[in-house]
Amino acid sequence: MELTLLGTGAPGGLPRPDCPCAACATAVGAAARAATALLIDDALLLDLTPGPALAAARAGRTLAGVRQVLLSHPHNGPAVEVPPGLPAPGRAADGRELALLSGHRVRAIALDAPGTGYEVTGPDGERLLYLPPDAAPAGLADPVPARPGRPYDMVLLDVLGRPDALARLRAAGLVAPTTDVLAVHIDHTVPSGPELHRRLAAAGARTVADGRTLVVGEYHAVPDLPRRTLVLGGARSGKSLEAERRLETFPEVLYVATGGRRAGDPEWAARVAAHRERRPGSWRTAETCDLEPLLADEGPPLLVDCLSLWLTDAMDTVGAWEDERWADGGEHALRERVAALVAAVRATRRPLVAVSNEVGSGIVPATASGRRFRDELGRLNAAVAAECEHVLLVVAGQPLTLR
Repeated sequence: MELTLLGTGAPGGLPRPDCPCAACATAVGAAARAATALLIDDALLLDLTPGPALAAARAGRTLAGVRQVLLSHPHNGPAVEVPPGLPAPGRAADGRELALLSGHRVRAIALDAPGTGYEVTGPDGERLLYLPPDAAPAGLADPVPARPGRPYDMVLLDVLGRPDALARLRAAGLVAPTTDVLAVHIDHTVPSGPELHRRLAAAGARTVADGRTLVVGEYHAVPDLPRRTLVLGGARSGKSLEAERRLETFPEVLYVATGGRRAGDPEWAARVAAHRERRPGSWRTAETCDLEPLLADEGPPLLVDCLSLWLTDAMDTVGAWEDERWADGGEHALRERVAALVAAVRATRRPLVAVSNEVGSGIVPATASGRRFRDELGRLNAAVAAECEHVLLVVAGQPLTLR
């Protein structure tokens, strides 16, 4: 089954007309995207873009053989005219199954937002799922495909706008490591180019330019999903948001908060509440600094936020803040605790995203204990980074890849 992407952008296209934002300003050439539309085996057209015949011609295809045109969402982009000769477009009712003369079978999927998703099965059995923007399948307690447990060969959806949709499909077993996850409905929320591809790769997804023809079920290089990632950054740099974003398309994440609760500190309570509000509802939270057992256990991905607070707790435990206790065994005890944590990071089989503060680039602390913490955190960060496949530094909300 061949799939030609006549467009891969949001309903209004990219760049948006008259939008002065930086993402739209840089969406030129191959980065420009028409509203998403899919041509399957030159016989089935899912959604329409302005000038679909011209878009097909640019891709080296024709619409002459199209026998069915299905719309997935209430169109809010530019006005679209139906070219002469094309069947009248329409939307299938939820749950309805269509059998086309071309040998394709189409099933309409109910969504949690206005619109309709479509499951398409090719003549040879390959299957894809296409979802409109801002939507996720509804009722995944009842498996979407006719054969429960069989993942799709390809899924096309709004990865950036609805990462939870991909998480739900993964939880239902409908997206597996072999599923080709393609991001469509690309809008101006993320700059085009390397940042867009980096953001999608962290979700196990990719995107292609308008006009590409793909073979459903064909092998391709799967985006690199590291087992261990360290995200560094200064205060309010956006490091925690970046860490959360790397796991938002995966279900059942365990968020490990090392800061705990601080009675009588409203500012800290507000920070904790802000973090909780933006995390997916399916994530669980554990407030602990006992990280080694969690790293040793089997289970869902871990997000540890953050190692600097873990170090604070470790230094409290060994009495590292006091010069006498530091010299009288405190330094050795801390080294043992750090070595044990680093060994656990190295041995873990769970996906791990750890957050830590990057310090030492500003004013030298005025106290010996402050300088000690700065030095020990630098050593801890370096040791954990050495065991991670990916290391990022977040500056002013912009992730810089160090490894």
